[in-house]
Amino acid sequence: MDTTKPLIHFKKHDPAIYRVLKTVNFTDWFDELSQKDHFKSLVSSIIGQQLSGKAARTIRDRVLALMPTKIFTPEAILVSDQDKLRSAGMAWAKVRSLRDLSERVLDGRLELTKFDRLSDETVMEELVAVKGIGPWTAEMFLIFNLGRENIFSYGDAGLRNGIKKLYSLPNPTPKQIAKIIAPWKPYRSFGCIALWHSLDNQ
Repeated sequence: MDTTKPLIHFKKHDPAIYRVLKTVNFTDWFDELSQKDHFKSLVSSIIGQQLSGKAARTIRDRVLALMPTKIFTPEAILVSDQDKLRSAGMAWAKVRSLRDLSERVLDGRLELTKFDRLSDETVMEELVAVKGIGPWTAEMFLIFNLGRENIFSYGDAGLRNGIKKLYSLPNPTPKQIAKIIAPWKPYRSFGCIALWHSLDNQ
């Protein structure tokens, strides 16, 4: 991912974000972006919802071990025993979500191979139609799987905390946040990276 233009943009429009971005190793955030398996990433996102990173990895590995081919595919998920998936540590809602995702991919309602060519809005619409996938999961997919550069997630607690810290706002309102990020366009995703990075390195 080329970061030259975003850095120039933030240097002009938001020096606070620019100072943080200069310290970011973007390879850590966008490692092998073009090689991401979209289906596998969505499965991992569903499994990891509302869990710590360690717990999410543990349950994901248990679920993966239940796959007949030891690979996450729609076919493998649909033939897997639902009770065993539940016993691996997943809530029933997540089991249903994985099955709905798999069914949509197999019957063509969700064509993941076309996502690279679709607009941000269309990808969002198609993803949130899947049971258990909300706006936040879809927004993270847009940033980290598709490399979309102009995404901001209002529902992300880390971004709100980053804004609190960087702009000295004790309780930023949606209106204040919208005003802060307006000059970030068309590189709002890089602003998100800066805010997350600032929290990781405080």
